[in-house]
Amino acid sequence: MDLYSAAKRLNRPFRFERRDPHLTMPIGAHGLIGDGFSSALVRADGAIDWLCLPRFDSPSVFGALLDPAEGGITAVTPAARPFSSFQRYDPDTNVLETLFQVDGQGVVRITDYMPWTDDPRSAVHEVHRRIQCVEGMVELDVVFDPRFDYGRDVPSVAVMEHGVLARGAGGETLAGVLGGQPTWEARDEGGVRARVRLRGGERRWMVITWGAPRPEPVTAYRPFEHLRATRNAWRTWVHQLGYEGPWRHHVIRSALVLKALLYAPTGAMVAAPTTSLPEWIGGTRNWDYRYSWTRDSAMAIRAANLLGAGREAREFFHFVRDTLESDLTLQIMYDLDGRPVPVEEELSHLAGYRGSTPVRIGNGARDQVQLDTAGALLDAAFVYERGGGSLTLRAWRSLREVVEGVQRRWREPDHGIWEPRDGKRHNVHSKLMSWVALRRGADLAPLFGAEEVRDAWQRAAEEVHADICAHGHDARKGHFVAAYGHDHADAALLLMPITGFLGPQDPRAERTIAWLRSELGDGPFIHRYKTDDGVGGPEGAFILCGFWLAEALAMAGRLDEAQEVFLAHAESSNHLGLLAEEVDPATGDLLGNFPQAFSHLGLINAAARIDLALRLSDEGLGRVPEPFQ
Repeated sequence: MDLYSAAKRLNRPFRFERRDPHLTMPIGAHGLIGDGFSSALVRADGAIDWLCLPRFDSPSVFGALLDPAEGGITAVTPAARPFSSFQRYDPDTNVLETLFQVDGQGVVRITDYMPWTDDPRSAVHEVHRRIQCVEGMVELDVVFDPRFDYGRDVPSVAVMEHGVLARGAGGETLAGVLGGQPTWEARDEGGVRARVRLRGGERRWMVITWGAPRPEPVTAYRPFEHLRATRNAWRTWVHQLGYEGPWRHHVIRSALVLKALLYAPTGAMVAAPTTSLPEWIGGTRNWDYRYSWTRDSAMAIRAANLLGAGREAREFFHFVRDTLESDLTLQIMYDLDGRPVPVEEELSHLAGYRGSTPVRIGNGARDQVQLDTAGALLDAAFVYERGGGSLTLRAWRSLREVVEGVQRRWREPDHGIWEPRDGKRHNVHSKLMSWVALRRGADLAPLFGAEEVRDAWQRAAEEVHADICAHGHDARKGHFVAAYGHDHADAALLLMPITGFLGPQDPRAERTIAWLRSELGDGPFIHRYKTDDGVGGPEGAFILCGFWLAEALAMAGRLDEAQEVFLAHAESSNHLGLLAEEVDPATGDLLGNFPQAFSHLGLINAAARIDLALRLSDEGLGRVPEPFQ
């Protein structure tokens, strides 16, 4: 089925009735393309309003997503209104297709991709856009208006023989080349534009290149060969994945998103490719997620093993291992090279997404104490070893230092997984993950002849377990609480049965799940907490926590409820299957940075857990799946 037929069958068009030079579309009205070094967001109207080059964490060159007037944009959009727009991915790829149906004129297809070969040595740092008229005759406006350094550097744009070249104050260059010898004209808003008229069967290529000394002529051969190679590389990668369960479409799309968020040279995975997309429109919960969290990498190793993506599991683990070996102080997050994340900075010159300020770069949570990070790391090491990896003696020595640090510090308060800005508590989740670190460390110790260490860590794990049950459990109400001495709810408690701290049908686990749903639930969705965290303002339901809920329900044998919760969250994705960090339960609007690795990791893990539970149920084994070992 071609894109036109598929889009009509999907029946979820975007409709554009008038021209708006300061258009801000919903967060979910975007597709993602990437090359293993950076990625771009492509709006449903054909505009690219977010792109950082040459890396995910580089300053933006197109940032209209955060300020339509000052951020910079490039676009291929029908000149006439009204028109309808449909988007889809070429199957099993990150090649994006956008179809414009222009009333009274015809149909145009835009194919967007960044050349990708799964080889970190082959980066070209380009965006390729194939513009093809399917039927009729359509006029298109092509805009090229880059703004370097998050809009702080408005480059000079020169029209040259084969295209246009933007040059920044620091010497950075970005070339834009459009086939067919168009006439480029200056725009009042900045940058340049060209008008293109295409008849049925005609096509043009637009190529945007970072660091080019000058625009080079575009022949159809070069970008078409890049398109073929990119499609083939994505499909080859997908075909080695092992998931064949009932939600294959969602799982494979999630895997493709995660692969696109992987920084190829080091194996670091960014939490999201964006900064400062708000967790509530107009609010201040706007953070920079273009860095690699140790916790995310640990979840990625587990998800990659579930999918049979052994190479990616190794890359995720090697990034954290190599970073830890260079600095034995385990950090919450790292930049893409394993170095400290930049100090948080506010960009006051940007208006923010739909007025949501401040816009931030860097991340202040880098200086927090999050004792749960060690548990994520040791769990990752255990999964890596069990999944066919081989820990080196040097890696073991680093991990041993981490576990010994947990043994010394687990009684201390910390900031916790959600990175609040109101101080430290004795967070139950952090102590739970300290228990995980000690347990996993004890599991790994015999591999290196450290039986005495194993016994000591097992005793310490038992002590942590008893402490949590004594001080983190409300004996009167029969459920666990977020922190010692507090009575509020925290959705991270859903990990108690998932990690094996409690049996999935333990009455304390069942009462805790019921309480969390009553306190934090909104239909099938769930908020992570509802207490003041020092930031202020509301936020949406947290998608990862919803997938945790689906896992916990599946483990408890409540398969109908688990599937209902899972599907509600999977279907909260946008028209392309992409998930943000949060969702507004009332409207279904996506919120927060986009697309979010955490959410897609949660989807993969929950799908695998429910699939296992369904298979066990079908086989009449009468038991529920235990925590993945």
